[in-house]
Amino acid sequence: MEGSLSEFQNPCEGMLLIRQVMTRHTIITIRMMIVINKSAIIDIGSNTIRLVIYEHFNDGRYKEIENVKTVARLRKYLKEDMRLSDEGQGKLLAILKSLKEILQFHEINSYRCVATATIRQAVNREEILSDVKRDTGMHIEILSEEQEAFYGYLAVTSTTPADNALTIDIGGGSTEITYFEDRKLKESYSYPFGVVSLKTQFVKGNSITEEERNSLIQFLLNEFSKLPWLKGKQVPLIGVGGSARNLAQVDQQQRNYQIAGVHQYVLSGSTIESIRDQLFPLTYREIEKVEGLSKDRADIILPAVEVFHQLFRYIDASYFMISRKGLREGLIIEEANNKSVPELNRVSVISLSLKELCHEFGINESHSRQMVLLSSEIWRRLSDLGYWNLSSDDLSILQYSAGLYYLGEYIDSESSSQHTFYLLANRSINGFFHKERVKVAGISSFKSKTSLKQYLEPFFEWFTKEEMKKIRDMGALLKLVYSLNATKRNIVKKVEVKKENDSLSLIISCKGDYLAEQYQTEKQKRHLEKALKTELDIHFRYID
Repeated sequence: MEGSLSEFQNPCEGMLLIRQVMTRHTIITIRMMIVINKSAIIDIGSNTIRLVIYEHFNDGRYKEIENVKTVARLRKYLKEDMRLSDEGQGKLLAILKSLKEILQFHEINSYRCVATATIRQAVNREEILSDVKRDTGMHIEILSEEQEAFYGYLAVTSTTPADNALTIDIGGGSTEITYFEDRKLKESYSYPFGVVSLKTQFVKGNSITEEERNSLIQFLLNEFSKLPWLKGKQVPLIGVGGSARNLAQVDQQQRNYQIAGVHQYVLSGSTIESIRDQLFPLTYREIEKVEGLSKDRADIILPAVEVFHQLFRYIDASYFMISRKGLREGLIIEEANNKSVPELNRVSVISLSLKELCHEFGINESHSRQMVLLSSEIWRRLSDLGYWNLSSDDLSILQYSAGLYYLGEYIDSESSSQHTFYLLANRSINGFFHKERVKVAGISSFKSKTSLKQYLEPFFEWFTKEEMKKIRDMGALLKLVYSLNATKRNIVKKVEVKKENDSLSLIISCKGDYLAEQYQTEKQKRHLEKALKTELDIHFRYID
């Protein structure tokens, strides 16, 4: 998997203080966080029309609060002369009037209404824009092919682990492809075909025939060959949009996938081919019954999967990843950054996402910083003594986990371990592969070896024995560190680790009364002793 975590050096900057990357505001405390306004994006696509409403906070963050989707299939109302029919225009107006009521209910005056391929390609687009303005008061902004591709690229590089990749966003009437290196856009192209137009062009009945599929494949390969930078790229392929999400949902249903979310979900080329072969013989009515597949995509999923399959093979992709973030997220990211493009790497993508969690679940920043600092220091000292052999990526995972340790206290302190694991395992964290997310969930929720085994039971095949041991060891360390700051006063100022014969001595220097910390540490040290297979002698002392 691409994208190292090893750049994560300073725990405070990496976990708790990064904000300058994507906002013009300085760091503020959770108590000062205020919703300052709401905005909305209306995305008029060739297949669906969607309204998304966001809250904006005074620290520069934003959060999606409403998402309203309508299947319009505008592409099918675009006639051979490329004129959007009266029926299509009527459908567009009716939907926009309905969405306008929702905007008024939420008292939203700031919104951006954008249109893509079908309106862009319609010869009567000026008439459409004029009628919409007259009847709804809305101004439709027609995005160019380059803009549509750019916003998808911006969303992917701002929310996934990939430093180098090729993206594909299949809409109803166009398909955008981009290629980026080191998160910098290098190439982009918009094909004038999408799932709706491909279905119309190549599928005549209620299922696709072998002859029709062969014609579609030949068409796609011919189109791919027009881009000299595409062949044999050997990078991850990232799918954006509803068809890609549906492909992931079908695979997750078949695998009885144990955690929620498709963002950053990874499929192999053989998995795409397998799903394609399963769907190929089915009629639309039979496809509608496939678990995980949206009913409104039953008739267009076959051309979409064929595009993914053929492009995956054509570029010799390393894996296929789903991005739930696309055009709309690209637009809102641009807005949040005052029309500028944020300079990001994988570490900053993760850090910003974890900061969202800190805000959302009311994590005590001072305590979280202390957890990161103490766990990093003890880890380094134990490593120097030869007890652990963890990589820099392991240290980064430990630090991320320390910052989120027992996040579930927000819901209930008595069952904080269970809540922590569930929340982190099922919450999308930008920049993390799903396996890494479960690893952080296991470490951050560590209560005992038994409970960890219970939490990770559905994921045993994900991890080797060595990886499972690392998760247990890091969890045990965080359990001890949590005890060292039991009263959340940050009284521990220095930790020394010394090896004495067959035991280890930890000398804990404190400013303040350490009675509570001493009691909890003695009570919880057994977890770390079992991990290290060494007895721990812990000595507390006052310092001025």
